[in-house]
Order: sequence, then structure tokens, then C-alpha cells
Amino acid sequence: MRHARRRVVRRLTRLAAVGGLLLGGAMVTQAALASETPSGSAAVLRSAGGTSGAGDAGAALVARLGTARTAGDWVGADGRPVVAVTDDGAAREVRRAGAVAKVVPHSMDELRSATASLGSAPRVPGTAWAVDYRTNRVVVRADRTVSAGDWSRLSRVAAGIGGFVHMERTRGAFTTRLNGALPILSTGGRCSAGFNVTNGQSDFILTAGHCGPAGSTWFADSQGDRQLGNTVNSVFPGSDFSLVQYASGKAGAGAGVVAVGGGKGVRITGVADPAVGQRVFRSGSTSGLHDGRVTALNATVNYPEGTVTGLVETTVCAEPGDSGGPLFSEGIALGVTSGGNGDCTAGGTTFFQPVTKALSALGVRLLVSPPEAGGAAGGASAAPSPAPSASAARGAMAPNAASPGSSAPVTGASEGSTLLARLTDTRNLGPGLLVVAGSLIALVATRFIRSEQDRKAYRRHYSAMWG
Repeated sequence: MRHARRRVVRRLTRLAAVGGLLLGGAMVTQAALASETPSGSAAVLRSAGGTSGAGDAGAALVARLGTARTAGDWVGADGRPVVAVTDDGAAREVRRAGAVAKVVPHSMDELRSATASLGSAPRVPGTAWAVDYRTNRVVVRADRTVSAGDWSRLSRVAAGIGGFVHMERTRGAFTTRLNGALPILSTGGRCSAGFNVTNGQSDFILTAGHCGPAGSTWFADSQGDRQLGNTVNSVFPGSDFSLVQYASGKAGAGAGVVAVGGGKGVRITGVADPAVGQRVFRSGSTSGLHDGRVTALNATVNYPEGTVTGLVETTVCAEPGDSGGPLFSEGIALGVTSGGNGDCTAGGTTFFQPVTKALSALGVRLLVSPPEAGGAAGGASAAPSPAPSASAARGAMAPNAASPGSSAPVTGASEGSTLLARLTDTRNLGPGLLVVAGSLIALVATRFIRSEQDRKAYRRHYSAMWG
């Protein structure tokens, strides 16, 4: 009876081993096929309408008419460009070009002169200002940290400039968001990765400058086991961007994808400047993916640490730890998170460092994903795609129709992981190879056990005959 049970166990073990070989082989085949170029059938987070050259008509008209006769442009609710003008002749020219004209009392020259006067006044931390194209005024905001005395002094400066400078109090405090959108950690706190960039020899993470000075070391985990790299260039205040050079020198697979949570990402295919009124999306390691609209360009913020100028003002929320995270729309890189007020429960204002200015200042270019119709999902190209025209960012579609971009799996997060994590990652060959190896060991073991049992049985039989 005991021998019969052993035979059953051996047979079951052999059957399981054979099944394991078949399963492991199938897993290896599937992983190998997954590494090949797919047919470009990645899911789209939201269908986006087409774009056209009409999207940058507003910027072209402003450039042609000049800042003395215009006061900015923005994307209307119907997707058409709107241009603020100061005279009827300019309005007729705008309408002939197919755009919407809005006649306003103050030119861009006047508005810029007002912001220059504010900038030359004594600095008050906790304040911010920007030109609101749609209301044709300069809006100055002061947070709860601004004292009554500072508020009064700044109000007198505003009154001396003119009635088109509007003062208002805001909730919370204007702070940097220290603590792409994957988390990066250092002794100074936690930030979010923005976009991957390259200088042709090495790859870098573009993130916020306030996250850490040059020489800061960054890790991908709180235990400090996975070193990402070191900050090699940092600008803050004044601007707010920095470069973290990868310890390995390369960003790895998925360099052209930004994480949006749940193991999903968005392909980044180009870079551009945003437009007022545009719907945009931000991803961060604390609060994940959120959207809002661009409300102003060239904003100035007086953080406690210093003043930053040339920022993009938005209604997108952000929280501590989201600093450096990416701002994008339709797969176009727009900015990295600088700071703001409020949170993602009550809402607030968030400011972003424009990517175009950071790339130009640092002498690097964006790593982008290849088009969906060709190239691997989540892959990246060392050379950037041609810089899109303003229409790529200001597409002639209603702002509500905008989407983050086409989705892709996040693969860069496994970079630098442990051997066990890489082997057990279902996207790799490791799991299939482990199953195959285990099955082979089981087959060899059952064969050895059977041979050993047969040898012992023969010896017993021989001893009984000749004993």
C-alpha cells in the first residue's frame, strides 16, 4: 500500500512538473511578445478632438498688432482664440482673421508697467500677482500670512498705479510644495519627478528647483536602497527648476511616460507653452492626477524663500510632495509644479515653471514617447519630436474636450529595483523562467528518487537471494 501511494505521488509530481514547463513556456513567450513593438492599440484616456492652425492665430495677431494695441489672448469656451485689443481698427483686423476681438481700456504695455512697479516695491512674502487678460487688470493676491501693515502698504502701491490693479485676499498660504510624477526622496523632503530630459550623453529628471540644491542625493524609496541620482543644476528663487542626473546615466524604459496613478501613465510627445483658458492636467506623488485651467501667464509669486517670476497660474490643486510634478495636456509637456495655496479638498491656486524656459536655460531636450502607430508603448526617443506649434497646446477645440493624452503603462518605476522584484515582475521573462526552472528541478528530482528507490529495491532483492 505504501509503495502504491509513493507511485501516485511520483506520477502527480511528474504531471505537475510537465504542466509547469508548459505554463512557464507560455509565460516566457508572452513576455517576449510583449517586448516587441505593439500595434499601437494603447487605450486613450479620453478622445480628443482634432486641432488646427487656428489655435495660434491669437498669438500671431498679438505679435503683428503689437503690445500697444493688444492686451493678451486666450482660448474661448468654444475653442476659438480671443484677442484683447485697445481700438476698433485692431478689432476689425482680429475679426477678419477669424478670431474674436474684445475691446479693452488698457494695453499690454500698461499692464506690464503695473507689474514692474509692483516688483520694484518692497518685497512682501505671501503675495502673488499676474495679468488677467480676460478682465484686463492686474490681480494681486495676499495670503493669510501677510500682515495688516504689509497689506496696507501694498494697497497704497496698487492705488498709485491705477484702478486696474485689483487687490484680493486668498485662503491658505503661498508655499512651495516640497514633500511625476513618481516620488523622489532626499534628506530635505519628498518631491515628484517631472519629465525626463537628456543632453545627448546623460539623462536627467527635470523637477522643481526648490526641491533641493545642487549636490542633493535622491532615492526612489524611503529606506535609501534605490538611489536615483544627484542634483547637478538647480535654480531657485528667480526661476524654479533643477536637473537630477540618473546614477546609471540613463532614464531607462518608459522615459517618455509620466505616471498618473494606478500603474498607468500618459505618453509625452512634445513640449509647448500653455495658453490662458486651456484645460491642463497635473500629476503628483501625493495627490495623483488633477485638472484645471490656466488663468494667467508670467505670474510672480513671493514665496517665503524668495521671489519666482514667469510662472503659469492655474486652478489645478496641489499638495505637499507634488512639487516638481508634470503639467501637461494632450500629451504635451507644459510645466513642472512650483507652489501655491490650498489643497485638493478645498481647491486653490497652483503655479508652474514653464518647461520651455527650463529646457532652454539648461541646454537639454525632452525625452518623448514615439507615436502610437509606431514604437513601443511607454518607450522613449533620445531625440525629441519636432516642437509643436502653439496649436498643439492651444488646439482649436473647446477646453472641456481636452484630455491628458494617450495612456501607457508605467515601466520606469522598476528601474533600480531589487533582483527579486525584477524576477517577479510579470512584464519580464523572470516569472516564466522561474516556473520553467522549478519544473525542471521537480522532474529531475522525481527521476532521481525513482532511480534511487529502484536501486535499493534491487539490492534488497539480491541480498535476499544470496543471503
